[in-house]
Amino acid sequence: MNEPAAPGRVGDVRRRNLSLVLDSIARTGDAKPSRAQLAAGTGLTKAAVSSLVADLVESGLVSEVGLYRDGERGRPGQGLELSARRGVVGMEINVDYLAVGLVDLGGSLRFRSTVESRNRGLAPNVVMERLGNLTAEARAAAAADGIAIMGGGLAVPGLVDEQRNVVLSAPNLHWEREQLNPRSLLEDAPLGVRLSNEANSAALGELWYGDGQPDFLYVSGEVGVGGGVVIGSELYLGPGGSAGELGHIVVHPEGPSCSCGGAGCLETFAGQEAIFQAARIPEGSLSERTELLLTALAAAEPQATQAVHDAGRYLGVALASSARLMDIETVVLGGHFAVLNEWLRPALLASLERYAPGLLDPTHLTVSHLGHSGTLLGAAGQVIRSVIESPFEFLLASKLA
Repeated sequence: MNEPAAPGRVGDVRRRNLSLVLDSIARTGDAKPSRAQLAAGTGLTKAAVSSLVADLVESGLVSEVGLYRDGERGRPGQGLELSARRGVVGMEINVDYLAVGLVDLGGSLRFRSTVESRNRGLAPNVVMERLGNLTAEARAAAAADGIAIMGGGLAVPGLVDEQRNVVLSAPNLHWEREQLNPRSLLEDAPLGVRLSNEANSAALGELWYGDGQPDFLYVSGEVGVGGGVVIGSELYLGPGGSAGELGHIVVHPEGPSCSCGGAGCLETFAGQEAIFQAARIPEGSLSERTELLLTALAAAEPQATQAVHDAGRYLGVALASSARLMDIETVVLGGHFAVLNEWLRPALLASLERYAPGLLDPTHLTVSHLGHSGTLLGAAGQVIRSVIESPFEFLLASKLA
C-alpha cells in the first residue's frame, strides 16, 4: 500500500529545483545557457525549467540576455545569467582601515571604498557608526546603478559567533565578547548582514573569485596574521570555528609577547606592525608607512631588508608545520605578504626548504591577485552563495521585508 504524499513534498521539490537551476546558471559563468540547455544539463523537463526560470526572472535573480540558436532548427533561445541588478554589500573592519564593496550577483565588484581608520581600542559602536557612514556610499552607488541590495557580509579580524553576532575575541582591536548589530548597517536588506572572520572571508573570496583551487591555505597579512583553510572547495572552521589561526602558531619559544596572551607567535615577527617596527618605519598612516617600507626595500636598506627577511623566515616555519599537520599542498599569500612577495619570497622558500624539504612545491606557493578586495568579495559571496543554494528563502524573505 502506497503511503500518502507528505504535506509540502511538491513544494520541497520545487525548492530543490529552483536551487538546481540557479546553481546551473551560476556555474556556467559567461556561457549564458538557454532554457533548453538547462533542461539538458539538469535532467528536468523543458516545461519545468521554463516555469522555474520564470520565477527566477520575476524575482530579479536571473536576467535574460541576447538571442541565439542552439542548432539549425527551432526558434532562437534567450541566454540566462545571474542578474547584475541584485547585489550584496561586503564590509570589513580592520585595525587600521574600514572598507566596503558592492558585489553584484554575478560576482562583479561594482563599487569599492576604503578609508584609513585607527580602530584599535575604540568601542564597537563607534567603529560601527563610522562603517555605517561608509556603507551609505555603497547604498548610493547601488541606487545610481539600479541595483537592489539583497543583504550584506561583515568581516572582522577575530573569532566570531555568527549566529549571535558576537565578536568573541579580536585581540588586535582589543575586543572581547562584543555584541554587534550588523543589521543596522543595511536595515532594509531582506537577508540582513552576516558576520564572519576576515581571513576566512578572504579565503572564500579566493575560492570563488580567484584561482579557485579546491584545496589550499590562505594566509592573510594585516596587523595580525590570519589563515583560512579550504578543503574540497569548502571552508574548514574546526569544531570551535577557530581553525586557521596561523598568526598564533609559535615560531620562536623565547619570542616577544603577543596580543593573544602567548609569546613567540608568528604575528610578532610577520605581522604588519611588527615589520614596520623592525624596519624602523616611523609612525604615520598605513599608506605612508607602506610606501616608506617599499622605498626602503627597493633601496636595499639593511633594516628593512632584514625585517622582511625575518618575516619570510618565520612564515616559512609556520607554513612548514601547517603543511605537515594538514597535508596542504597549496598556499595563497594575501594582504601585505602579497605586496612584499618580491622581497619576502627568497627567505620564505629557504625556510620551507630547511624545515620541510620537498613538502611544498614553490609553484604551489602563490600570491592572491584580489588584493584587499578578496575579503569584501568573500564576505559578500557568502550571502550570494546562500541565495544560490536556497533561492526560495530569498523569495520568501523579499516578500516579508
